[in-house]
Amino acid sequence: MMETDIIILAAGKGTRMKSVLPKVLHKLAGKPLLQHVIDSANSVQNANITVVTGHGSDQVRSSVPSSKTSSLNYVEQTEQLGTAHAVQMAVPKLGDGGTSLILYGDVPLILPETILEMLSAVSESSMSLLTVTLDDPTGYGRILRDESGQVTAIIEQKDASAEQLKVKEVNTGVLAVKTEQLKQWLPQIDNNNAQGEYYLTDLIAIARSNGVIIETKQPQSVEEVEGVNNRIQLSGLERFYQKQQAEALMVAGVTLADPNRIDVRGNLKTGNDSYIDINAVFEGNVTLGSNVSIGPNCHIIDSDIGDGVEIYANSVIEQSKVARGSIIGPFARLRPGTVMAENAKIGNFVETKNTHVGKGSKINHLSYVGDSELGEGVNVGAGTITCNYDGVNKHKTVMGDNSFIGSNSSLVAPVKIGKNATVGAGSTITKDVPDDELGLTRASQKSISDWQRPTKKSK
Repeated sequence: MMETDIIILAAGKGTRMKSVLPKVLHKLAGKPLLQHVIDSANSVQNANITVVTGHGSDQVRSSVPSSKTSSLNYVEQTEQLGTAHAVQMAVPKLGDGGTSLILYGDVPLILPETILEMLSAVSESSMSLLTVTLDDPTGYGRILRDESGQVTAIIEQKDASAEQLKVKEVNTGVLAVKTEQLKQWLPQIDNNNAQGEYYLTDLIAIARSNGVIIETKQPQSVEEVEGVNNRIQLSGLERFYQKQQAEALMVAGVTLADPNRIDVRGNLKTGNDSYIDINAVFEGNVTLGSNVSIGPNCHIIDSDIGDGVEIYANSVIEQSKVARGSIIGPFARLRPGTVMAENAKIGNFVETKNTHVGKGSKINHLSYVGDSELGEGVNVGAGTITCNYDGVNKHKTVMGDNSFIGSNSSLVAPVKIGKNATVGAGSTITKDVPDDELGLTRASQKSISDWQRPTKKSK
């Protein structure tokens, strides 16, 4: 298999973003623009990926993790002298044979299918160029063709004649070429143009002069090759991306209350016949089973949701596993490490963390349960708190099968409530409660017969 080098240009400052953050680190669907491009580049097996950084180089390197399937290298372009100069910075990282592909860190929606199609069109006698036809090509380099329709050159707008400016087929900047040819041709590019920069687009004319045919490809959509130069453009691509995610969900058998009000910021896998209400946000890797119902304004992060689960409005679920038939919310918060067995319930204004809720167990309302193990059929009353933190260490609370925790109780960990045991309402439990027994702590109640209710003083 021939070696593939993928060069991602990511040196721009992004002045129009009005931000101290490097442009390629601004996020689309919760992920840096550059990461989107790297992920698509990873569709090429065993590719050698080189990212050319510039502004904020150290920040870019630290913010984008290493590739899982390809080698990932960084080089720095300390002077911004044009796209050809940027590619030249990557040459020492390129292999001796194979093909090189040029991508852009601020063009986030390039598809893996497009990348593979471009690479397949490269040979010793042909290179591949991605073009797109626009109704308004203002600002883009125009594609020049001869009488036979062959591409002869790319002319930048500032260097184009009035007749050339009428051309609507434009350059996206994405191209693929034999690595050996790229190394030979880059030094031939000069900066004799209106901008005084070394244009990578000059590679096309050089290729033609060497008898190499330019094979053009077109993207599946204009948005696939749109760059991000300001926050308005970023917003536009975000909405396009989310529309695609919404349509894919509906095709897969999910009903969306409003396809325009859902955000998928990661990978969302779903079964059939689920319903998602408005303003749901999914981050990371989320799996929904079949017949799941999600209410409005819910936020689910890196979690697995089983079949038939009902999640009511305004609930937050993070790094948790929820088994079939369970009920969550409204206004529930499942923090990392929460595991719900079948038909369990975590109700309104309940917070859990690092807790296993057994089959059929209920924490219905107004409680905090952390670092706990609940058996089957446990009922936790309103206002219950597991006191799991002593200021230094976390401790565990265990509630046995069919135990009953009365309202407004404090369980001071480490503590164990036995099977079928009961904790009386309002108790502070510091010692284990044996199976089948009642644990109770209460001050004695008094009634004062001659007590006078306070009255309002006159002014």
